[in-house]
Amino acid sequence: MSHLAKKNRALPRLLTQLHLAACCGLLALSTPGISLAETSPRSGWPGAGQLFVGTCYQPVDRSRAQIQNDIALMRQSGFKVVRMGDLAWDYFEPADGKFAFQTFDWIMDQMHAAGIRVILDIAGLPAPLWLHHKYPGVDLVTQQGTRLDPAERYMDNISDPDYKRLVKRFADTLTRRYAKHPALLAIGFDNEIGNGYMSYSEADRKRFIGWLQKKYGNLDALNQAWATQRWSRRIGAWDEVRLPYADGPGPFERQLDLRRYWSDVTIDTLRDLSAIRRKNTPDKPAISNLWDSAGRKGFDYLSTYRDYADYGAMGFYPGEPVGAAFEALMMKAGMTTPIWFNEFTAGGPGFYGTKGRSRMWAHFGLLLGAQAVLAWTYNSHLGGEEQALFGLLDHDDRPSWKLGEFATIAADFDKLQKLGFPRLTQPKVAIAYSFDNAQATNPLGPSSSNSVRQYLTTPYLTQAHNAFAPLLKDNIDVAVINIAHEDLSRYSLLIIPGMYLLDPASADAVRRFVEAGGTAIMTAYSAKVDQHNQWYASPLPGRLTDVFGLRTNEFYNGGTLLTRVGGEDVKSTIGYYEVLEPSTAQALARFSNVDGTPPAVTVNQFGKGRAIYVATPAQPQLMQPLYRQLYDSLGIVPGPKTPDGVYARAVDGRVLYVNTTSEAKEVPLAHPMNGVLSGQQWAGSLRLPALGVDLLEQ
Repeated sequence: MSHLAKKNRALPRLLTQLHLAACCGLLALSTPGISLAETSPRSGWPGAGQLFVGTCYQPVDRSRAQIQNDIALMRQSGFKVVRMGDLAWDYFEPADGKFAFQTFDWIMDQMHAAGIRVILDIAGLPAPLWLHHKYPGVDLVTQQGTRLDPAERYMDNISDPDYKRLVKRFADTLTRRYAKHPALLAIGFDNEIGNGYMSYSEADRKRFIGWLQKKYGNLDALNQAWATQRWSRRIGAWDEVRLPYADGPGPFERQLDLRRYWSDVTIDTLRDLSAIRRKNTPDKPAISNLWDSAGRKGFDYLSTYRDYADYGAMGFYPGEPVGAAFEALMMKAGMTTPIWFNEFTAGGPGFYGTKGRSRMWAHFGLLLGAQAVLAWTYNSHLGGEEQALFGLLDHDDRPSWKLGEFATIAADFDKLQKLGFPRLTQPKVAIAYSFDNAQATNPLGPSSSNSVRQYLTTPYLTQAHNAFAPLLKDNIDVAVINIAHEDLSRYSLLIIPGMYLLDPASADAVRRFVEAGGTAIMTAYSAKVDQHNQWYASPLPGRLTDVFGLRTNEFYNGGTLLTRVGGEDVKSTIGYYEVLEPSTAQALARFSNVDGTPPAVTVNQFGKGRAIYVATPAQPQLMQPLYRQLYDSLGIVPGPKTPDGVYARAVDGRVLYVNTTSEAKEVPLAHPMNGVLSGQQWAGSLRLPALGVDLLEQ
């Protein structure tokens, strides 16, 4: 049956659920969560429509007797899946071309006998020492020319041809070996790829030149893109190109291209591994623990994820709800498949754990559309870089209370997977985010000469989180996407927070979206530089002055700024503001304590839609009233009302509540409700203890 036919078949049931929700006083919700098995285009894969609890497991640390005991405890705890193979290339290939699979064969058989499925990670990182010794091109070289030993993980030059050849050989051998094993659920690629290092060898310089030649074609184009007319930097021959310093100073144009080059190296590696997966295990999805936002290097995941990812997957180590949710949704991007937490918070380096914390975050993940949580890690590490990292078993192999907590999560998930989980989210709101912009807004180099850093006093990620926080507070589903690479017609509201670098493709996407009837909100700092990281030689916002109906060239710092938005008085705690000079735009709000009372927020009708510009960087106290006056006209229905720190979603006529705070919270109820997870009846209000969760139904 087609996806559309399945969706149409589900409509009568959904209408019934909406009627039930209305009767229960719960109608203030987005489209109810729908079982993945009914709607996902990937529903043919094993595990569709289920929830998974499990763990990351490193059998390289364990004897056979320990492994048998571990598996028995996993089964007893209700674990359905383990992730294995990561960080252990030489466990499978201890010498060049010499593979050893017998022990892992036995482990896979033991997992299958216990009913536990396996995500098999291709451990392309770190590379084995034998590879470094035999092929020194895999060693990293510093910008000062010093060759580095692989002293810690991820110290591998993945652009080296020998590395690329050998990792493909390893991946091919491993996936062919286990392609038909009944325990195999999915394939993962290169744990935390993106968290490696850039290298500065002569071979790297030549490969970078080749990349530039392909991108720019000729030296005239390169010189223009790099603004080499400034300070006698003109390049007269390709061999004059040098690698920009990793720690600055600029020039900023070159730094951006260096980051793009290493991003492409990473993406090429993932595409190579994905091709091998498709060849050898076409019936198994790719569920990889990727790290696109890693500070060392990172990569442009949001522009390319469809080439190598079937599920948004990540290591989930939350500190607070806004940042945690934003990053999880960034990994989900525009996919209809759910999120997998391939590593999930249990303890941590020097952190034994907090009772109830993992359970709370597991249910918080379900609100976002997650399907699986895999504890990092099963057994506490005795040695290596993470020897003070505390897992589900203590260092003496005794199960800690954390194993019991994950057993509770597994029992919760068994109940919830029959009640509309994992959620199929269908957000009407999207937030724009891009790798290029993240790099352009964080240029390296001495602050004394770094004009960009002095100008961008509000970090890009802070703006993104500030724009997202009110939507999370209102319990509204959101997508985090690269707007040049998605179908924007899926969304009613597009938010563009501090998009300092706006390339032509993204600008055109905004133009088409508004022209076709969408509503776009852009905040200060946006559309200042082009795709080459150079300021637009035109009125700002670059390429979009007609769409937003204004000019934004002037800017000042004004301390606390006062305005009124959506009937609410707002104090802007970020003093930066841009002087909006409307042409066709109309003022929605004005600063009351700035000379001339210039507009704080404007709206411009463009085509069938409207373009809204906010004169300050995004901040929750300003964005929330702005959003709330738009919801009705855009058909965006907030989720259940919750006190601060409590988040909720309605699913199949029920509501899941999660208290992320360390204090008890009271949630008012319109009708008496039953707690599916707590087993309690609630009248008047739901009392959630600190870190408490419950699913309510009539």
